[in-house]
Amino acid sequence: MIVRRELPADQAAVRAVIAAAFTRDGIDPIEARLLDDLRADSGWLPQFSLVAVDGDEIDGEIVGHVVCTRGRVVGDAAETPALGLGPIGVRPDRQGQGIGLALMHAVLGAAEALDEPLVALLGSPAFYGRFGFRRSTDFEITPPEPDWAEYFQIRPLTAYAPAPGVFRYAAPFEGL
Repeated sequence: MIVRRELPADQAAVRAVIAAAFTRDGIDPIEARLLDDLRADSGWLPQFSLVAVDGDEIDGEIVGHVVCTRGRVVGDAAETPALGLGPIGVRPDRQGQGIGLALMHAVLGAAEALDEPLVALLGSPAFYGRFGFRRSTDFEITPPEPDWAEYFQIRPLTAYAPAPGVFRYAAPFEGL
């Protein structure tokens, strides 16, 4: 398995992976619809849309996907660019094989290499803590929704400079 940037020809397979990873009771999951909306948004950053491919790098089977889109921390005096991670998904028959771990390391490495200051996500502190994520309030960053406080997390990167404020995802997240 390798992790590489998503190609235009991968879009249908990526959506299928995200849909399979999150589908419950046969209903098209919100994560798949969110991915569709993010692709059409100005916050879409193709360099942070990564796929896990089983087999040949180009013609292999896509088994996982992660994306970060442009977010921002809105403070009293300034607005700081940031990344919002998600959705991330692995095909159900391939979960538990380290694919999600590889995707997380790859997208965080890409963010670091491209001098992004921080990555934010909504998820399990027990799971994402292993990647250096901590509660956003530890950094004086307020979650977009107050109810998310326990699960909204930040991973500061080398380019991070403290910038208290409210985190805002790309526009499609606002409609969830």
